[in-house]
Amino acid sequence: MTVESLVVFEKIDTHVGLLTLRRPQRLNALSFTAVKQLQALLDRLMDDIDTRVVILTGAGKGFCAGADLKAQVSGEQGAWDASKGRIQSDYLMQQAYASITAKLRRIPQPLIAAVNGVAAGAGFSLALACDVRIASPRARFNCAFTSIGLGGGDVGSSYFLPKILGSSLAAELMYSGRFIEADEALATGLVSRVCDDQSLLESAIEMARQFVTNTSPFGLRITKETINHVSEGMSLEQVLQLENRNQVMALQTADFSESVSAWTRNEKHVYTDH
Repeated sequence: MTVESLVVFEKIDTHVGLLTLRRPQRLNALSFTAVKQLQALLDRLMDDIDTRVVILTGAGKGFCAGADLKAQVSGEQGAWDASKGRIQSDYLMQQAYASITAKLRRIPQPLIAAVNGVAAGAGFSLALACDVRIASPRARFNCAFTSIGLGGGDVGSSYFLPKILGSSLAAELMYSGRFIEADEALATGLVSRVCDDQSLLESAIEMARQFVTNTSPFGLRITKETINHVSEGMSLEQVLQLENRNQVMALQTADFSESVSAWTRNEKHVYTDH
């Protein structure tokens, strides 16, 4: 029996990948199968040197409505292995969702979230785990967890939100579960730009290609690595040491010498070195 692909990865061009959540009839809510497929795709991206930037989006009118609660209530998600007992089964399920956020940060490719509609609950956390977020006017974000009797932080939201929005607004959103619309998301820095529906994906692809064109493959990877380390808490001295290490390594690459040579000739270097 063939399992339907609920998460699809395709190459836009040689170095840009598009990862699409594909359950449009459920606003791309994450079922057990979708979680497992997403985990597998992210694992493959860990070793994919040719893909330098990844765009994450949702099919249809939504980005991701979070965990598929209907499937959980109806028992469709029996694959979480209830035979292990309620607590252990729920913990395995929770770990599976949370692992996606960790994998999004761990893969070497910078991530651009093209948020085309609702990003709620775990779907909001997926968007927060991306390096850059751009949105359509229909985008809406919320920590839906408190509205169903859970804690306001889940799948990494309590880690990312205060860093992105500051502690006050992050606390408000986690306590209230209210939606933040596209215009407020732009004003608060949750997203870096708002594009019309028709040009959202095109804008994400253009941004990804800028990353590829303007930065060496090694430079992209070590920059994401640095952002990860710094966001987890480092002193200025530790940050300087990390940056120094990265720059010394980058100085040894062919891309550095070739780009400097091109600069002296007033030309643009095309990055190809890994």
